[in-house]
Formats: sequence, structure tokens, C-alpha cells
Amino acid sequence: MTRRAVVVGIGHYLPERVVENAEFEASLDTTDEWIRTRSGIERRHFAAEGETTSDMAAKAAEGALADAGLTAEDVDAIVVATSTADLTFPSAATMVQSKLGMTKGFAFDVQAVCAGFVYALSNANALIASGQAERVLVIGAETFSRIMDWTDRSTCVLFGDGAGALLLEGQELAGTNKDRGILATDLNSDGRYKDLLYVDGGVSSTQSTGHLRMQGNQVFRHAVEKLASTANTALDRAGLSAADVDWIVPHQANIRIIQGTAKKMGLSMDNVVVTVQDHGNTSAASIPLALSVGKERGQIKEGDLIVTEAIGGGLAWGAVVLRW
Repeated sequence: MTRRAVVVGIGHYLPERVVENAEFEASLDTTDEWIRTRSGIERRHFAAEGETTSDMAAKAAEGALADAGLTAEDVDAIVVATSTADLTFPSAATMVQSKLGMTKGFAFDVQAVCAGFVYALSNANALIASGQAERVLVIGAETFSRIMDWTDRSTCVLFGDGAGALLLEGQELAGTNKDRGILATDLNSDGRYKDLLYVDGGVSSTQSTGHLRMQGNQVFRHAVEKLASTANTALDRAGLSAADVDWIVPHQANIRIIQGTAKKMGLSMDNVVVTVQDHGNTSAASIPLALSVGKERGQIKEGDLIVTEAIGGGLAWGAVVLRW
């Protein structure tokens, strides 16, 4: 028997404000067609004034708990993946803990930018596998609209806000790759590529928030190769191959990266959950958002084999193989 971290609940939250590509035409030298052609994005959601990352994370968590038929008192830990926490400290996770009325257990943030949710899932899996927690809320939440340079058309049109949450539960299962739950993970980073994607501000450098800066062509060049490689590595660790995959649920950054990764893995786009057109790049929130929407659509069903993969600033990248 093997202790697996099994998904028992899922939920997501998107801010009310929907921003169509056409809105940018008034302030930037860009068009709806330009944005769609280069990214696949048609619209995104922006948080309301006063609406924070922890607010959205808590709402997504409430959805996951309701889906599981459980309450915050049934949870042992909260892991929030975010690069846009409400404050420098304390963690957004402890704020979510308070908003859910959870008075026991522990909570912490994971910061790996767009790869954050994969890192958070891996950490939560380790907590459950080691017996340190029975149930863990894993949340990805971001307010990237707060770190945009609104004069930079190459970046500000790409990102959006939102949150998604999974509730993982430890279950004793057979120990084969037919089990439900997380079957394998793969994490990587290479700090030599910091200048390809970063925010030009911070507590100990500029004492300011700063703005997102990206060398898009260079990020794209690394993304497809590294995403396909980490996905295949995680599958190999699970004793599986791309042919066994029902769904790729990728980080939703750019439709061309998503298409390129699927092609490199030898999989059809019919096997990919795509939400980038409606959400834009929501960084650490994008994978749980896509998982939740994929379940809502009726795409993802119990027993399906899923690969999630993401790459973000660092560079940091990784993949998780799980059976729904």
C-alpha cells in the first residue's frame, strides 16, 4: 500500500471585471487581432479595487471545500502559490487561513512565479506522503494586474487575475500507476536565466513593487523544450508515457507554447485543456483555474490521467502527473 495525495475537491474564482482585448486599443499601439494572433488571448479578468490575492484565494478555497463536502476544520494545511501576495509578510496563506475560519494546522506561501502551482502541489504531496498532513488545500492565486507596466504592449496585454484551489487528501492505495492521486513530480530551476522574466523591484533592492519585464522570444525558446522534457520525465517516473495521457492541463501563458508542447509530446490538441483565451496568463493560478474549468466543462473525469506542466521566472519549471 502507498499513501497517495488524491484530489477530493476543486474550485476557482475570477474577478467580475472582464477586459476584452479591444480595451487596450485606446491606450496602446495594439489591436485585438495582434494580441490574439501572438498569444491566443481574447480577454482576461482584473481584480476590483481593494480586492486582494488572499480574497480571491479564499473564495477559490471555499469552492474546493464545498465540492469535497468538507469544511476548513477538516484541513490540516494550506499552501498558496503566488508572486503577488497582499503584503511582504505575513504570507497570503495565513490570511486565507483566517478568512476560512481555520484555527489549527499551518499555512505558507510558495513563490515560483508561473511554475508556482506545480511547486506547491509537489510540496503538498510530500506533506501528505510523509504523514505530516491528512488534507491540504493547494491554491494558486495572483493579482498580476498590480505589477503591469501599462505602457509596455508586449507584456501588459498578456496577464490576468484569478485563483484556483485543489483539496488533496491522503489515501492508502495499491501503489501502482493505476492509483488515483499524484503519481510523480519533477521540479527544475536555472537561475542563470533570471533576466528573461522578472519584476524590476523588491524589498531589499529598490524598496518598491516594480513592474514585470520579459524577453518574450527568449522565454518562448526555452518553454516548449523544457515543458515537454519535464512532462516526459514525470511520466517516466510514474512508469507511464505520453500515450497514457488523457489530458495535458498546462500553464496557460500562450497558445503557441501550448500547441508546441503538445506537438513535441506527440499529443493532439484534443487532449489539452485550454483556457488562455478567456483568462490570459494568470501565473500560478492558471493550472488550478484550468483544472476547475476543465471539470466544469465535463472534460476531466474521475480516473483520467493528467499531466500539468509550467515554466516561469527563475527560470523555474516542472510537471506533476496525477490520476483524477
